[in-house]
This record gives sequence, structure tokens and C-alpha cells, in this order.
Amino acid sequence: MSMITTAPKAVSAWTIDSAHTQVGFEVTHMMFAKVRGRFTDVEGTIVIAAQDEESTASVVIRAASIDTGQPQRDEHLRSADFFDVEQFPRLTFEAGSLRRDGGRLVLDGDLSIRDVVRQVELEVEESGRGTDPRGNERVGFTATATIDRRDYGLTWNQALETGGILVGNEVRILIEVQATRAGS
Repeated sequence: MSMITTAPKAVSAWTIDSAHTQVGFEVTHMMFAKVRGRFTDVEGTIVIAAQDEESTASVVIRAASIDTGQPQRDEHLRSADFFDVEQFPRLTFEAGSLRRDGGRLVLDGDLSIRDVVRQVELEVEESGRGTDPRGNERVGFTATATIDRRDYGLTWNQALETGGILVGNEVRILIEVQATRAGS
């Protein structure tokens, strides 16, 4: 189900439910294995408009909340070699518009990491709507994108004796969002 086919007739505002939202990523390690992680502290808002191009989103992620399941790696990712969370505590995404590109639904926006801002296209799919046991209206979305971490100043790496690099440059972003209607 896409936002185009289910968009309401009027504008609706939604608050991201951080307890039911995951912002994850995966990157290649040693040229052949995938390392996955996530950020656990995410907040933001979504506005769904009747005209898709008027839909927006605003998201803030606390960089120190990175979690790969390995504390030593997480500390390295928080260091100046990667996210430098002391100097750059937040990652942000500000979406400007939603559009259809062929059969895809794309949310265009500015992703900021280490205060470097680059335009990103998130491929989005509405995963459902419903009412929770407390009577709150909820909506869910899945979104994906691929970025080059070097574009954001995340350039630390090591050459391997066998050739190649320790940490891949391409990062796949995997997002599962659940939001509640604002005011509910």
C-alpha cells in the first residue's frame, strides 16, 4: 500500500513513535561480510498531505545512540574517526517533498551527518494503518536509501593486506517508522 493510494483528503500530522521506530544501517566489513546497526534515539514528525508533493518529514537522531551489538565497535563509531558525537551530537533528515518516480514513491530530503548536508532520496512504502488498544490512530512506513559515507566526512578506513578496505563506503539505510496522529 503506498501513500499515494491511501493519502487522506486533508493534511494530517503525525508524531514518530520512537519505541516502535528503527533507523538501521548495513555496511560491508572486510569486503565480504555485512555489519548491521541501528540508532535507538529517534524523534520527529511527518505531515501527510492530499497532494503528495506537499508531504514532509522532520527527523532527529541522537548520534550517541548508535548500537551494533558490539560495545567496542560502538565506542569507535562514536569517536572522531566516525560520528564524533561530542562535536556532532545529532543526525537530521528534513524532507521537502514526496513524489512518484515510475513505480517508486520517493521522499526527497536533506540528510545531515557531522554537519554535512546532502540530498537523499528515500524510497518509501506505507506499511499500514490502524488503531492501537488505547484508541490512538497509527501509521507505518518502510524507507530505504543508499549513501556513500565519505560524502559526510566519514572517511576512516584501513587497507587490507589482501587488497581492498576494512569498511565499505556504501551504507544502506533501512528505516521502519511507526507514528501516531498528532494530538491523539
